[in-house]
Parts: sequence; C-alpha cells; structure tokens
Amino acid sequence: MTGARLLLGGRLEEAVLRIEDGRIAAIEGSEGAASGARLDGRGCLLLPGIVDLHGDAFERSLMPRPGVHFPPEIAFDEADRIMAGFGITTALHGVTYSWEPGLRGRETFLALAPAFRRLRGSLRCDTHLHLRFEVQNHEGLADVAPLIADGTVGVVAFNDHLEDIEGDLAVPEKAARYPARTGLPLEDFRALMRRVGARGDEIAATVTALAGMAAAAGVPLLSHDDADLATRARYRALGARLAEFPLAEAVAADARAEGEHVVMGGPNVLRGGSHKAGNPSAAELAASGLCSVLTSDYYYPAPLHAAFKLAQEGVLPFGQSWDLVSANPAEALGLADRGRIEPGRRADLLLVRPEPRPDVVATLVEGRRAFVSTGG
Repeated sequence: MTGARLLLGGRLEEAVLRIEDGRIAAIEGSEGAASGARLDGRGCLLLPGIVDLHGDAFERSLMPRPGVHFPPEIAFDEADRIMAGFGITTALHGVTYSWEPGLRGRETFLALAPAFRRLRGSLRCDTHLHLRFEVQNHEGLADVAPLIADGTVGVVAFNDHLEDIEGDLAVPEKAARYPARTGLPLEDFRALMRRVGARGDEIAATVTALAGMAAAAGVPLLSHDDADLATRARYRALGARLAEFPLAEAVAADARAEGEHVVMGGPNVLRGGSHKAGNPSAAELAASGLCSVLTSDYYYPAPLHAAFKLAQEGVLPFGQSWDLVSANPAEALGLADRGRIEPGRRADLLLVRPEPRPDVVATLVEGRRAFVSTGG
C-alpha cells in the first residue's frame, strides 16, 4: 500500500505498508522493489479498521418494516456489506434476547444463532455476537449458555428495558409499535409485561448465573444504561468492566476513575446529542476524557463520521478521536491483534479519502479486500 498517510503513533505520516499472510509485515519509508499486488493510496489516509463493539442496526435488516421479516442469512449479508463499506472490520452485532416474543424473542434468537454459525466464515467482517440479554429473561439462560461457551458470543451486556417499555406503553404513538415488534395484541403484551414485572425477585440469580457463564468463557461483560453509581457498582461487582451508554456524567466519571471503558454511540456525536432527552452528550464526555469508545449503535456510518467530526471540530486530535473507534474498543474486547497499525498486527485497515467528507475507498480484513469503491 503506497502513497497514503498512515496513522502511526497518533500522527499521520506518509509511508509504505507491506502485508503478508493477513498481517502487517513492515512499515517503510519508500516502496523499494515492487512485488505482489499494490493498492495506491495517494490522497488518502490509511487507518486501523473500525472495531464496532455494539451495532444493532442489524435489526432493520431482519425487519425493515413493522411486522415484515426476512431470513437471517440475507440480513447478515446485507449488514456485512454495509459495515465493510463504512470501514468496520470487526463487528459485534447487537442481538437482543428478551422476554418479549417476536423480533427480540426466543424464536428469532434461536433462528439467528445457527444461521450466524453457518455464515460466519464467509462474512467480510470479523463478526461476533453482542448478546444484549434482558435480565428478566430467566428461561433464556439455557439457550445462551452454549453460545457463550463456544465463543459465538463475543460480549455480553446486561439490559433492563422493562421500565422504558412501561413508559412507552403510556404514550399511544409509542405503544402502537409493540404489536408489530412482538406479534401480540397490545393488551396481551401489557399482561405479559405485568407477569414479567412480578418476577423481579428472580433477577439477581439470573444476572449472577449469566456473569458466571461469561467469566468461565473469558467473555467481556458490559452494563447498559447505568442510571446511577449504585447500579454501576452492582454490575462492576459481577465483573462488568465496561459501562455502555451511562445515563449520567457522574457514572461515566466513576467508571473511568476505576480504569473502565465507557462506551457511547457515534450517532450521539453526529446528531449533537442523544435522541433521548436528558442523556449525556458523547462529544462532551469525549472532550472530558469520560468516553473512551464510540460504536455504531443503530447507524453503521456513525463511527467513521463521528471520529472525523470530533477532530474537525477541535474536540480531540485526530489520533485520539480515531482511537475511540479502533484501538480502544479492541483493547476493551481483549483483541490485542488489531486496533493499531503496527508490524505483526492483523491487516485490518481502511483507506479513506478525507475530503469533502470521509469516503471509504477500500476496506481490508486480514489483508483481504472486503470492500473497494468503484472510484477507488
């Protein structure tokens, strides 16, 4: 790879990068004798591939319209193509396994898991499952145990959206979404929610069991939407050393003080704030050193564009803003073989034309061309 400026040690420097057997073999000052295939990067930046710790836009590939479902094999392929086109080289699909039926229920989950296993070796991105486990899904433990043990699940997040759902059902236009998502008439879904809420005393045993499965398999644990310090402390005690989408700056500050990664959504940066009123600004947390990871969340283009936006607006130097989407999430997941451009690491790379807006020219996963633009 010649002609591009490489992100090396936080700085952009022109150099030649050589790839052998899917790894970065050497970084040199000149091309020397030509050998093997070449990729011309003139006018572009060569950056470490994006490690997307949480991407649940995948759900739209499964159900692009309310109540309209497509096979998981097609959904995985669609999402994979989109992710590669926006520079994502390591992907963790946010798959929710809930007490709800329908899109987030048992039938869907049990169809997704085997489809993913069949397709995994043929996907462009290095892809894993981010298990978003609703803590009231007590019967679901037996279903996820083998997937955690065999590495199909790359990260586990404790989710508890019961209170949010209760709030949604009090607003008619929001409540109207649930019959299409769950396949249940609204009154039947309300009754199910009441039954689920009545089993609150079982949650502690469920989360403890799930934490034990993850610890035994060496799978990282995340807490999700921590509202206060007590919640963060409770999940920390279970081994959750990543705080995802904390709902208060104090929670993010506490996590960072404990040496934990704080995960926020790239769309929050692009939109200038969260789509949910009152939630922290990811850009402000990043500026204060309180956000260390940005994800696609619900929009795959977000990590690429958010990292560039933070640098262009002077929130962070470019090297630090790119760490939020590459080096830091790789570290958070224990993936020491990627996230930086260094000899010996995986050749997970993207070639980006930075102006007038970041445009991915090519994406390489272990040295293979996962995406090449028609103009690249």
